[in-house]
Formats: sequence, C-alpha cells, structure tokens
Amino acid sequence: MIDDQLSALIKDSIEAAGRAYAPYSHYHVGAALHTPAGAVYTGCNIENAAYPATICAERVALVKAVSEGERKFDVIVVSTPNGGSPCGLCRQMLYEFAPSLRVLMVDFDGAIHWDGPLSDLLLHGFGPTDLET
Repeated sequence: MIDDQLSALIKDSIEAAGRAYAPYSHYHVGAALHTPAGAVYTGCNIENAAYPATICAERVALVKAVSEGERKFDVIVVSTPNGGSPCGLCRQMLYEFAPSLRVLMVDFDGAIHWDGPLSDLLLHGFGPTDLET
C-alpha cells in the first residue's frame, strides 16, 4: 500500500470515529478496513445502555464488508483518541478472515502508534483451520 492510500485510510478511520455513538464512555473509535481489490469499509463504535449490546468500530466495518460479499482483507486502521488497540473480540473476528491482516493504531491527529500484523496481537489465534479434522 502506498503512502497516499494509507493516508486516505487513516483519514477515513478518523472520520468514522466522528460518527461514533458513545454516550456512556465518550470514547470514540473509528475503523477503516481495506480489501486487496481496493474497497474500503468504515465503522464506528455504537454503544448501548445494555453494555453487552455495544459493538466496536472494527466489527462494524467487518460486518458491513462481509454482508456485501467481501471475504479478503489486507489492512485495517483503527483510530482512537490515544491510539488504542482493538479488543480481543475484534481481534478474533478479524482473524477469522485475515490472520495476516496489517493493523495500524492511530490517534485523532493521524499519528501511528502501532503498525504490525494481527498475528502479533492475537498470539496462537484460533481460526477455521483449527476446526478441520
């Protein structure tokens, strides 16, 4: 991915965070998920008074993409106020489709806090091949 594409993906993620519904935590998160074909799916966190019903930005982006027929992903940018990390549930859901996904964690100024493979965030991840008998 070239720098211009990465910059656009970072911008998309930060813009998505601006659409977050976070009346309880006030912690806005955005995600921009990129496919090898060049499509981008964005998501924001959506909180709920019944906390378990809350959905993270990464999963919103993934669900949007999968519901549109996508199955392959190469990069995700996650933006938070402080460059925070995807939660464990998001890591597991992303791993299902893209164990070698490149993950970037950025803050709202666009500064990259981490850039590396999903496999470094989910060591010894459980995936579809683990169910093969």
